[in-house]
Amino acid sequence: MQKIIIDTNVFVSALIQRSYPYLIVRELFIEEKIQLCVSDELLAEYYEVLSRPKFSQFPDFFIRAEALLADIDNRAEKYYPTTKISLISDQDDNKILELAEESQADFIVTGNTNDFTFTHYKSSRVLSPKEYWELHNET
Repeated sequence: MQKIIIDTNVFVSALIQRSYPYLIVRELFIEEKIQLCVSDELLAEYYEVLSRPKFSQFPDFFIRAEALLADIDNRAEKYYPTTKISLISDQDDNKILELAEESQADFIVTGNTNDFTFTHYKSSRVLSPKEYWELHNET
């Protein structure tokens, strides 16, 4: 089973619209076709971002976010990175690279093309949700 790190922005998109992030979350993560890798820091970010008041404009966002967070708590594989990395200028995003190194994730799926300007980090490929979905469906 592929080990995947899903950036917070992908979960936000999955809860707002039915596009590639939604397909990845619904058809791959919820159906347990991929192994989601998380750390305490990334989980804290998921909880903080998904509870922001600005998302109240989207119908049932918080109800769906709560259900998704419960699934993440129950199904994700937790890792405890010990190496500190400072490769990305937005220091908050370095926790994803730390997790990728610790978990030896196959993929990092992110919509953040401003900070993730590279295609690989060690053994992890960095892909947009669309790229990952298309790659996954080729196999």
